[in-house]
Amino acid sequence: MPIFEFVCKDCELVFEELIFGFNTDGVLCPSCGGEQVRKKMSTFASKSGGDGASLSFGSSSAASCSTGSL
Repeated sequence: MPIFEFVCKDCELVFEELIFGFNTDGVLCPSCGGEQVRKKMSTFASKSGGDGASLSFGSSSAASCSTGSL
């Protein structure tokens, strides 16, 4: 069950919705009840090329971790 991010075209609210399957028909804005919503393209993690060990996380403020040798 994926969680999708939507934006309402009427009130511009950005919200998340748990969808059963991949059918996004019938999603309503929780603020204004508008039916004119569109699914946003969300970035959660993407490969940044190179050796495959590097991941780029979209607009995260998390500190980067490094591994030390024991």
